[in-house]
Amino acid sequence: MANKAQQPPHLHLAEVTASQFLDIWKHFDTDGNGYIEGKELENFFRELEMARRGAGVDPTNPTFRENMKEFMQKFDKNKDGRIEMSELAQILPTEENFLLCFRQFVSSSTEFMAAWRRYDTDRSGYIEANELKGFLSDLLQKANRHYDDQKLLEYTQTILRMFDLNGDGKLGLSEMARLLPVQENFLLKFQGVKLTSEQFNEIFTFYDKDGNGYIDEHELEALLRDLYQKHKKPVIRPCLSIKEVDLKNLTGYKESIMRLSDGGKLYRTELEIVLCRDPIL
Repeated sequence: MANKAQQPPHLHLAEVTASQFLDIWKHFDTDGNGYIEGKELENFFRELEMARRGAGVDPTNPTFRENMKEFMQKFDKNKDGRIEMSELAQILPTEENFLLCFRQFVSSSTEFMAAWRRYDTDRSGYIEANELKGFLSDLLQKANRHYDDQKLLEYTQTILRMFDLNGDGKLGLSEMARLLPVQENFLLKFQGVKLTSEQFNEIFTFYDKDGNGYIDEHELEALLRDLYQKHKKPVIRPCLSIKEVDLKNLTGYKESIMRLSDGGKLYRTELEIVLCRDPIL
């Protein structure tokens, strides 16, 4: 049993701020892998029930297990048996939280990619601290949220604390996409498709049929279809696959990725943001 100094913070509040949300997340995601799962999930549900009921909860009681099952059926949107950041935002009272503003601003993956394209001004594959501040400022304005410089700084620092694990003051695309609702985060489908620079260059060359240095919409569609049906193209068989995706979704993925393009031309630097572990230097 955790002692008083280790009690989970803020679960009793009527609403949580951005920094309080992060405190809760880090308290329960004890291994820092980006999910609340296993024993972490049981601890979270127990403490949440205690905070809401104002009384103790017995995890060995069959009623506890049944309530936890119903809880997961409601909030575990992608049915993977664990809670991720965007799902936690649906559980906690976040009416004044920056997460709600984010969703009002970029409620779909297509809008998210368009926003990323606007704010990754140097095309580095990252949003750096100064770019992030502008991103959040526009986000709050579009969501009709009043804020001052102190609140904007709090939001900026909170997101950096969430995702800037190496402390370099910049965030990657897949990291920021974790703020999207699970059903809209198409980048989750590419988690098993992270390539080395050599693999990426081989793939890009293969699909850049005319050798003009970029992939157009039709070439991207061919690439995505072959990710889905990987056996059709031997060049990509060893390294690429997309799971749990049907062909009708590929059109949406194509449209989202093309939002990163420059006038319909998807250059290496844009596609590598989606398919590579790190941008190729």
